Amino acid sequence: MFHEYRDIVTELKTSNAHFRKIFDEHNDLHDQLEKAEAGGMDHIDHIEIERMKKAKLKLKDEAYAMIMDYKHNQQ
Repeated sequence: MFHEYRDIVTELKTSNAHFRKIFDEHNDLHDQLEKAEAGGMDHIDHIEIERMKKAKLKLKDEAYAMIMDYKHNQQ
């Protein structure tokens, strides 16, 4: 996620516990969704998958906003 901001992501992950938490939650959801969509999680229905996708997108939006704030404050 956010490969073009790799240096900023690394900095935020080490200096900001909240950023690290949402980044890790996003990655966990990504892994769970891949597994669910590959059929590895039979107990998850399509409604739960959609809920997970929305939560993942919300986390990504929050992380992106934090990256942009950091970038803006460094200029």
